[in-house]
Amino acid sequence: LDPTYSFFVSIQGTLNDNNVRELVNDLIRHTKNVTLMGTEEVPWFPRKVSDIDVFCHRTLDAGADLQADHPGFKDEGYRARRKIICENAHRHKFGEPIPSVKYADEEMKTWGIVFDKLQPLTEKYACKEYREVIPELHKDCGFRRDNIPQLQDISEYLQAKTGFIVRPVSGLLSSRDFLNGLAFKVFFSTQYIRHHSKPLYTPEPDVCHEILGHVPLFANTEFAAFSQEIGLASIGASDEQIEQLARVYWFSVEFGQCLENGE
Repeated sequence: LDPTYSFFVSIQGTLNDNNVRELVNDLIRHTKNVTLMGTEEVPWFPRKVSDIDVFCHRTLDAGADLQADHPGFKDEGYRARRKIICENAHRHKFGEPIPSVKYADEEMKTWGIVFDKLQPLTEKYACKEYREVIPELHKDCGFRRDNIPQLQDISEYLQAKTGFIVRPVSGLLSSRDFLNGLAFKVFFSTQYIRHHSKPLYTPEPDVCHEILGHVPLFANTEFAAFSQEIGLASIGASDEQIEQLARVYWFSVEFGQCLENGE
């Protein structure tokens, strides 16, 4: 007996399109049975990594435009500086080198304060997967208190370790856009730094948050694979599913705890 196979085919279009009608008629002529399952609206999603350029500018807040309660809201010099740095993200295209930022002394001082505060805390409380890559980041990316690493160096390091790359953005992305990027092994990072008046507080992700907080774990193969799986699940997902995936990811990565050596 000839084997029988069932195929489920998803297409973009409706029976009002001539091409779709011709396709269905051809299938009817050459198969035993054709069942039309109905239509389903699927949100737009990137089909290749360069498609990420489409949504990288759709930030929810921050960037060069600050809220009234932001520590740097009344600092015109700080706002002008952020606007210049954000232009790096606006002009960047996939495949191009990430523009470097020549950080000012005041920005370096802010970084150093955050670095010094977190270093003893991460040595005591961070998981081993985080701690074990710090020496490599020191060596390969200039990861130290008197130097803010450049995103291009970070991207090249991560790509060699786990295949992830860094893409500069000018502010906070939606959960859908951020997770879609993970599917293509892309981690989004800002390049500006928090306001110097409150070095241990930031109302939105900045270069301290991204590099000191997230980057080390993306050098771990298991964490990178987990992140990509979450991202792949987000492709074409409904708004409700995106919310669920975001909760899993945020509360695992941003706020999660792990048991290590009984502690």
